[in-house]
Amino acid sequence: MKTLRLILGDQLNIKHSWFKQTNDNVVYCMFEMRQETDYVVHHIQKVIGFFAAMRVFSKELEINGHRVIYFKINDKENKQNLNDNLNQIIKNNQIERFEYQLPDEYRLDEQLSRFCKSISISNQVYDSEHFYTKRHDLETFFKGKKIYLMENFYRDMRKKHDVLMIANQPEGGKWNYDKSNRNAWKEDVSIPAFKFFNNDVSEVVIDIKQAVIKTVGVFNTNTFLYPITRQQALEQLKFFCENLLIHFGDYQDAMHTDEVYLFHSRLSFAVNIKLISPKDVVKTVINYYRIHEKNIHISQVEGFIRQIIGWREYMRGMYWAFMPNYNKINVLENFNKLPNFFWTGKTKMNCLKQTITNSLENGYAHHIQRLMVAGNYALLTQTHPNEVDAWYLGIYVDAIEWVQLPNTRGMSQYADGGKIATKPYVSSAAYIHKMGNYCNECYYNKNKKTEKDACPFNSLYWNFLDEKRQYLEGNFRMRMMYSVLDKMKSTDLQNIKTRAQHIIQHQDEY
Repeated sequence: MKTLRLILGDQLNIKHSWFKQTNDNVVYCMFEMRQETDYVVHHIQKVIGFFAAMRVFSKELEINGHRVIYFKINDKENKQNLNDNLNQIIKNNQIERFEYQLPDEYRLDEQLSRFCKSISISNQVYDSEHFYTKRHDLETFFKGKKIYLMENFYRDMRKKHDVLMIANQPEGGKWNYDKSNRNAWKEDVSIPAFKFFNNDVSEVVIDIKQAVIKTVGVFNTNTFLYPITRQQALEQLKFFCENLLIHFGDYQDAMHTDEVYLFHSRLSFAVNIKLISPKDVVKTVINYYRIHEKNIHISQVEGFIRQIIGWREYMRGMYWAFMPNYNKINVLENFNKLPNFFWTGKTKMNCLKQTITNSLENGYAHHIQRLMVAGNYALLTQTHPNEVDAWYLGIYVDAIEWVQLPNTRGMSQYADGGKIATKPYVSSAAYIHKMGNYCNECYYNKNKKTEKDACPFNSLYWNFLDEKRQYLEGNFRMRMMYSVLDKMKSTDLQNIKTRAQHIIQHQDEY
C-alpha cells in the first residue's frame, strides 16, 4: 500500500520510529507554505530558521534512503495550503494511505482532522514521540481540582520519571530552589564566549525575499546562529553543560545591558522543532551534573530541569486542557493597542528599549525579559491580549502557539483569571532595578512616580491595581499591595492615575 506521511515544520525528530526503516512504498512530504508564514507576522529569523532546518532535515531523510517530496516556498507546484498540497500529491502519486503525527497546534490539529474526513483513502495519526506527557495527562492529573498548580504537577513528574530523586524524596532536600534563582548578574562572574553556528542560509533568504513574505525584525547576515540540525543541538547542549550550567540557576532571572543570553542555553528553538527531545536534554544535564557534583550546586541543575520537565510540559498540558477557547479569554477586560515602539524599540524606557531591540535583532529574549519587562508593560497599559499574543508569537524564533499562548495570555497577561498564574506578574520599577542594570542608564528616574522624569512603570503599576480592583483585591497574594494602596492619600493616587492615563494615551511619546 503506497503511503504518504506528512512532516510538519516543528516535527524534525530524526529519532522518530517512522524513520527506523526505509520503505519504497512510503513517501514523506514537507511544505514551506504561505499558510504558515502569513497567519501571523513572523520575525524574519523565525521564518529563516524553520525553512533552513526543514530543508536540512529533508536532505538527511533522503541520504538515509527515504523518499521525500519537498515543496519550497516558491516552487510552482506549491499550492501554499496544506490541504491543497496533500490532495495534489495523493492524486498524482496514487497514494492509498495517509499518515501524520499529532500536531502541537490546535488549528493544525483541527485542519488535519477535517482533512482526513474529506479524503476517501485510509488514514492514521501517530504520536510525535517528543514530550514526557500525552496531550491530556495534565488535565487528567488535575481532574476535579479548581487550581492547576504547576508545583504539584512538577513534583509528580519528578517522581514519575525519577528525576533528581532519592528514595522518593527530592535530592538535596528541596523540591524547588526558585529562591536561589533570583540573583542579579555580578559582572565579576565571567560568561564564556557563546557557541554559535554559522549556518549559511543565503538561499533561504533569497527565496523569502522573492516570495515577498511580510516579516518583522532584523537579519543582516547570511548565517543563522541557532542550531538547525540534531548534531548542532547536541553540540549546543554540551556547550551549555560545560560552560553555563554552573551559574544558570543563580542568574536565570537576571538582566543586563551588556549580555543578551547570560547563562541561558539558547536551546528552545531546537527543542521546540524537535531536533532534540526534552528527555535528551534532561538526561544529558543530569549525567553531566553527576560527574561534576563537587563543582555544581543542585540549585543550578534543578532550576534548569524545572523549566523542562515542569514548566514546558505544564504549558503544553494547559494548552490542550483549555483550547479551543483559551485564545479568546480576556477576564481583565483589557482593550488597548500595543504602542508602535514594540516594532521599533524606540522608547526612552531603557528596559523596554533593551528587551525589544534584543528581540528584534535576535528573535530572542529570555523569560524574565519577556515576562517582567515587555509583558509587564503590556499588562500595566491594559493591552488587549490578542495584541500581545500576536506580537509574542511572531517576534520570537522559538514561539509556537502551544507554548506561547499559555505563557503569554495566562502567565504574562493574567487574561485567564488565574488558571496558570496565581497572581498577575506586574511590578513597578523596583523589581526591574533589582534584577538588572537597565535603570542605571535610563532617561527616567526609578524612584519617582508622577514627575515628568518618573519611571512610567511606577504610576502604571498603582493605576493598574486601582483600575482592576474588582478582579484582584480578593487574591490572597495581592492583599499586601492593596493594603498599601488603601493607605495612599487620595490626592497622591489621583496624581498617579492622571500620570498613568497620560502614558497609556501617549505611549509612543515615552
